[in-house]
Amino acid sequence: MTDYLLLSPVFLVILLSFIVIVAGLFLKEKRILGYLTIIGLLAAFFITLANFNTRATLFSNSIVIDPFGQFFNLLFLMVSLVVCLASLEYYGNHPNQDEYYALLLLATAGMMLVSFSNDLIIIFVSFELVSLPTYILAGFDKKNPRSMEASLKYFIIGALSAGILLFGISFIYGATGETNLETILNSNLLEQSSIAVLGTILILVGFAFKMALVPFHMWAPDTYQGAPSVVSAFLSAGSKTVGFVAAFRVFLLALMALKFQWYLVFTILAVATMTFGNVVAIAQNSIKRMLAYSSVAHAGYVIIAFVVIAHSPEAAQFALTGGILHALSHALGKVGAFVVVALVAHMVVGGGEEGPEGDSLENYNGLGKRAPLTALLMTILLLSLAGIPPTFGFYTKFVLFLSAIKGGLLWLALIAILNSALSVYYYARVVMRMYWMEPQGGKVHEPAFYVLAVLLVVAGIVVLGLYPEPVYRMALEGAGSLMH
Repeated sequence: MTDYLLLSPVFLVILLSFIVIVAGLFLKEKRILGYLTIIGLLAAFFITLANFNTRATLFSNSIVIDPFGQFFNLLFLMVSLVVCLASLEYYGNHPNQDEYYALLLLATAGMMLVSFSNDLIIIFVSFELVSLPTYILAGFDKKNPRSMEASLKYFIIGALSAGILLFGISFIYGATGETNLETILNSNLLEQSSIAVLGTILILVGFAFKMALVPFHMWAPDTYQGAPSVVSAFLSAGSKTVGFVAAFRVFLLALMALKFQWYLVFTILAVATMTFGNVVAIAQNSIKRMLAYSSVAHAGYVIIAFVVIAHSPEAAQFALTGGILHALSHALGKVGAFVVVALVAHMVVGGGEEGPEGDSLENYNGLGKRAPLTALLMTILLLSLAGIPPTFGFYTKFVLFLSAIKGGLLWLALIAILNSALSVYYYARVVMRMYWMEPQGGKVHEPAFYVLAVLLVVAGIVVLGLYPEPVYRMALEGAGSLMH
């Protein structure tokens, strides 16, 4: 029974979603539901933190509680908390706040379950628990045509990726007769079966859609641009990261027998994704599309960990630690940046994101004079995404790129460094607009909840950049729990 209590944060989040939806039927002042959601997420966060480094297996080894899953649970709860704080302002007067927070909580619970999943079927079902609410959230602004378009595109691509993923799982099951990851690894049947190779490729394609890897990234820019900015923050920092979590578990545990095949594929994916994302981001005049393509590039950086693991077993744990850390710094940077986009739209455009002016780069002209705190926070976020010291983004890129060098892949590290240098151009362009261009109006009021949400993220980025040791140890524990 004690082991089952380790899943209490997940149960709490699911229970809270039902409480929110039922309470919404009776409450006239629905803003209180946002505060209730924040309290529940905080409770789940501290319970997870208190139990960190605890190990247990549940439900016939289909659920594994370990530091790897707990690390990402903390990340998902933190992202959801920041999004909920911003939503107190973004949807503070919306009549359907109960549905909004319930969907957000259910998607968060799905992410947490993916982190603990040790079975292909459980992973698939948990993925769907993440996907179905986020399809609705992307189109939550029903009167905004761009939001509805984003939801439809996201649904179609999501349904396609789910079908491909399930098809791949069926091939793996046909080859091994198992869906449990550890049992598949111990069966020694994967390397003897061409069906297993095909299944592996299909699973990889399914995950590539979720992670927005080139050429399976096409949904991300349109969805992030059309969805409400707070939902884009949740998608880029939460539901995208869950693809990395599942890929780490599946490809490190179950498919090690085929590592030569997916080493080559992941090498191509990493180089193509980071290069394409950075090059296309330069040409964007929409801040949301720029951040979307930047997110694609960061996915390419994380994939470096897979390449190193396959190429050099000696550097595997260090590479996985770097991948885990960079997934965290990317999530922090993106959730903060998209909340700033929502904040700027609220201040400069009056909260309207319906037209192209809602996320135009021109909105950032002179922001340093019009909203100095917001401009400062955005600058720090962009510096972290670019990998400029002493931010946390610099540290995680350093660890990740160093793992490639330790793994004998100096050429890959050089490509990643050049891509990181290229990204400085389009991040710096936003900073220059904020501080060097003339403002298009006077000072504006900076809403408290937006600023508080971004301030929490920026504080984390700065503190972890200056003192990364505790989170590095946690990531190292997570990597070790997955690889041994």
